[in-house]
Amino acid sequence: MSTIKIKSFFDEDTCTVTYIIIDSASNKCAIIDPVLDYKPNSGRTQTESADLLIEFIQSNQLDLEWIIETHAHADHLSSAPYLKEKLGGKIAIGEHITQVQIIFKGIFNLEKEFLVDGSQFDQLLKDTEVIELGESEIKIMHTPGHTPACVTLVVENNAIVGDTLFMPDFGTARCDFPGGDAKSLYQSIQRIYSLPDSMKVFVGHDYQSANRNFFAWESTIGKQKQENIHISNKVTEEEFVYIRQARDSNLDVPKLILPSVQINIRAGNLPTKENNGVSYMKIPINAL
Repeated sequence: MSTIKIKSFFDEDTCTVTYIIIDSASNKCAIIDPVLDYKPNSGRTQTESADLLIEFIQSNQLDLEWIIETHAHADHLSSAPYLKEKLGGKIAIGEHITQVQIIFKGIFNLEKEFLVDGSQFDQLLKDTEVIELGESEIKIMHTPGHTPACVTLVVENNAIVGDTLFMPDFGTARCDFPGGDAKSLYQSIQRIYSLPDSMKVFVGHDYQSANRNFFAWESTIGKQKQENIHISNKVTEEEFVYIRQARDSNLDVPKLILPSVQINIRAGNLPTKENNGVSYMKIPINAL
């Protein structure tokens, strides 16, 4: 009998799905990919989305052990530090975040004090590593392609895949961000497809499709293999790379990529305040 329950929270502003994984045997839980609300026109952050998670955890008398990022997101800011302050827990991300930090420290010409060793996070997750959640286990799969640091989390009969896969009628993640690679994404998805067909797949975003007027974020390995419009089990690596690169060439960058990446490679922390008591983010001109 399964002891794992998964609660989803959908943020319509960024089309992000945040998950709370609950080990019902111990009431321990983990938050995956939490959102910090951000108004780009004013530069102000708010915590309504994070407060919904806190309310759920407290009302259900859960104990937060982990706050896990599937990767350094380019479309929303992370509320991980705020959640840790309110509820405790360790902030974790895949160990290859260091590659992402190196890339974007250069792009943003960040302060020399910004470290590219992942030390902003409490724990860096290794491929095949198993971490405990109460009486359950979360297995880590390194699934790069969208970014070098992407991980898939496998717990019982559930795979939380971040942006690697979307719903079958929407396809897969883009690979044109710095450090992204379509061949790596293909290989990562083949690894995910080696999981049992019955395993549930929880995606990190949903944007609806042309044939669907509702949001959805749960499928199965079997459905993905049979129906994913970019990478069914009949699509070769060469075909996928062509499909992905052609699609990526026509995509605009996410509207929150500049603030999101700068914050998320810092584990959700704001840059150090300057001598006037204000934190600032950079906007590189003609760099992305």
